[in-house]
Amino acid sequence: MADVVVIGGGPGGYTCAGRLRALGKTVTVVERGEFGGICLNEGCIPSKSLLNSAKLYAHAREAARFGVTVEGARFDPAVAVAWKREVVGRLRGSLVALMQRLGVEIVTGEAEILSDHAVRVGDRTLEAGDLVIATGSRFAPLPVRGVDGPNVIWAREMLELTSMPRRIAIVGAGAVGIEAASYFSAVGVEVHLIEMLPEIAPFMDSSLASALRRAMKTVTFHLGSRVEAIEAGGVVCGGDGKKETVAADLVMVCTGRKPNVEGFGLERLGLDLAPNGIRVDERCRTNLPHVWAVGDVNGVSLFAHSAARMGEVAAEAIARGAGAPRGGAHDAAYVPRVRPHAIPWALFGIPEAAGCGLTEDEAKRNGIAVKCAMVPMRTSGRFLAEHGDSPGMAKAVVAREDGRVLGVHLIGDGCSEMIWGVAAALEMELRAKDVREIVFPHPTVSEVIRDAVAAAGGGG
Repeated sequence: MADVVVIGGGPGGYTCAGRLRALGKTVTVVERGEFGGICLNEGCIPSKSLLNSAKLYAHAREAARFGVTVEGARFDPAVAVAWKREVVGRLRGSLVALMQRLGVEIVTGEAEILSDHAVRVGDRTLEAGDLVIATGSRFAPLPVRGVDGPNVIWAREMLELTSMPRRIAIVGAGAVGIEAASYFSAVGVEVHLIEMLPEIAPFMDSSLASALRRAMKTVTFHLGSRVEAIEAGGVVCGGDGKKETVAADLVMVCTGRKPNVEGFGLERLGLDLAPNGIRVDERCRTNLPHVWAVGDVNGVSLFAHSAARMGEVAAEAIARGAGAPRGGAHDAAYVPRVRPHAIPWALFGIPEAAGCGLTEDEAKRNGIAVKCAMVPMRTSGRFLAEHGDSPGMAKAVVAREDGRVLGVHLIGDGCSEMIWGVAAALEMELRAKDVREIVFPHPTVSEVIRDAVAAAGGGG
């Protein structure tokens, strides 16, 4: 009998398991597929590998402005895919080896929940004091005619393409759709991005979302357009009484995601479920004393890094005996909690985008008086030297009442590597004047964060 059984070997599950072992608990992780979850095997890591290949190709073609002439640059998708597979394989092997060193037991197979203390995998029954559900999410179905056609792919199939289509239609302008559009357009494919909402990336600040769309100059956008059918020659879509057929050799579907809560006996537990997943509190506790839910399956935040943080928080709570139901008492020792307002996001398109905290739109909807400022990335000497006139900007949102930093949102290459600093500022509830007192190294692109926050804070 283990102290904890974790169902799911993705970022939430394996991070939780590793932290539990560090805290002295015995752990078994059940994973039905490749260890590492969607992020490592079919999402975050492989897509970034392919995007890097596309960026190198794009940089080679554009390098003459910076004094470097590259003749005969050619993109070979088969080689890019081979490198992607090597990256994923090496990381997966390292992750499994780490779990083994930590003493985490990995069981491969389909889990079936028998009770809040027992899980069956094949002919083996695993018993535990606590159960952590980390089963992730999957793409939501697209209920239109032709979605199962031979010319339709999803993200998993995109990662294995060893030859490029001449034209591709991508359905859905969320993070996956934008990154896919960036990849294909960078290597010379004609790209059409179809989105039923009036703007791309609904999670972004609206002014930056429109700026990102304008920056993707080689992509044709079809906004406010709902897909009606997929045919051999492309996508039938339309809106406002208009209908069009977007010609494409290949169609990629990048719809939203839904939690994996079916097919493994979850209904036996009587958990409190919401449309977006299992309801949890700030420590990832469910309504049952010894059942926890981390990552996409709880719907709080659909990122690998937020899943990992939830895994850590749940592990700490389990180890410290904070397993009372939501609203109940727990021990007096400090137990970490998840702070959704301080979870950053990053979009690895061309160009990149990143953000953390409230957007100006969200602040207005919530009746919060704010001051905002926007600073072009090219005010950074390093950004201008390395990227020329490439699009880039930083927008800061500061509370008018007390000068607290409520959010910062960025567009520009490399911004995914800077956004953690904003998360730290939000965690510590820094004010604009506090950020102004932090010394940023010069010349770095990160200086635009301080400049934008200072401009929004004014004299506060």
